[in-house]
Amino acid sequence: MTKNSSRREFVKRSAALVAGSIVLPQIIPSSVLGMGGRTAPSDRLVMGAIGTGSQGMSNMRDFLDLKDAVRFVAVCDVDSVHLAGAKRTVDGANKSNDCRTYGDFREFLAKEKLDAVSIALPDHWHGIIYSEAANRKMNVYGEKPICRTINDGKTIVKAVKDNNIIWQTGSWQRSEANFHRGAELAVNGRVGKIKYIEVGLPDGGNNIGTPPVMDVPPQLNWEMWLGPALKVPYRGVSHWDWRWILDYSGGQLTDWAGHHIDIANWGAGLEHTGPSEISGSGIYPAEGLYNVPVEYDFLCKYANGIEMRVANAARLKHGMGTVWQGDLGWIHVDRGNRISASDPAILNEVIGENEIHLYKSENHWQNFVDCVRSGKPAIAPVEVAYRAISVGLLGEIAMTTGQTIKWDPDKEEIIGNPAASKLLSRPYRKPWTLPTV
Repeated sequence: MTKNSSRREFVKRSAALVAGSIVLPQIIPSSVLGMGGRTAPSDRLVMGAIGTGSQGMSNMRDFLDLKDAVRFVAVCDVDSVHLAGAKRTVDGANKSNDCRTYGDFREFLAKEKLDAVSIALPDHWHGIIYSEAANRKMNVYGEKPICRTINDGKTIVKAVKDNNIIWQTGSWQRSEANFHRGAELAVNGRVGKIKYIEVGLPDGGNNIGTPPVMDVPPQLNWEMWLGPALKVPYRGVSHWDWRWILDYSGGQLTDWAGHHIDIANWGAGLEHTGPSEISGSGIYPAEGLYNVPVEYDFLCKYANGIEMRVANAARLKHGMGTVWQGDLGWIHVDRGNRISASDPAILNEVIGENEIHLYKSENHWQNFVDCVRSGKPAIAPVEVAYRAISVGLLGEIAMTTGQTIKWDPDKEEIIGNPAASKLLSRPYRKPWTLPTV
């Protein structure tokens, strides 16, 4: 494993969003009308969006596709071009010109009175903005991974629970039939007692190098984009390639851990715990701005005897997806509605009335809307999302240090390794700090 200073110091950063124009809400949210924050008079949730790039716009369109379920009234982004595009989309849906715009998330959260907010940002901003939104009592649809560090995740979980809001993670695979079916068969013992799980995530390594320093585009507030992350020159990474820089993300590992590790946990009953031991290695670029692992492979051992191997797909027999291996066979699930088993008959097994029936959702965005109205937990709640990404983050720490990590999943602490424990959080650039709950 090649080591470099930027990898060892990846916990030192985090970066930014959002300010704008204000008018009092014209659509009154249900919470203002004493309806428990659940259903607006028009039976539509009043929503806003923070982060209106590719994923943020995709999520907003998915909500707007629900016909009359929601009405967006405000959008926020540090890129004025993205912001203008989001406003056009909202105004077009509302047949008006009333959508409010902000370039600073703090102003958005302070002035908007909403039933819910959809948030899609670079990972290093999640700890601050997710927690602040929860502290404002806004129900949140938040993109995965929910955090860049373990400490960020613990703060978000506490904020969501203490403020009693509805949280839905953008881990939409839970609302897909093949993932639900595979997890339900696995958790009900259709392959026997689960002993081993393989999780295949995308291979990394494209576009490795150091882009040149360039002028900041006039539409982008680069200082706000960086936020709590280390101040660095602009190199054109703000809208996609931030994923390949450890200050902002963990590459394909953390980008996908919230999907396939989440499904692995779901089918093995590991949603509310974590491994007790993690070891592995990664291959990193020897130099350059792009410094996430291009290959990775680590093994997690759990107190109940299950072992979970997480690796880039090229290293695994089944490639991408999740494989539950029991003493009677295996089940594999992946995108593209793929599901297979060591014996095809396993897939036709009926789940009995008294067996475990996993939470069922057929539309991830509709599920969030329904849960905000009813107060019922969503299918991808906050702690479940945190436990999924924590596996990826602990694997990252094991690879960064080159050591076997001992982890207490109840206390959520690394045991007997102060140096590794420092990687559970990162210092934020002043004046940014994690909010208190």
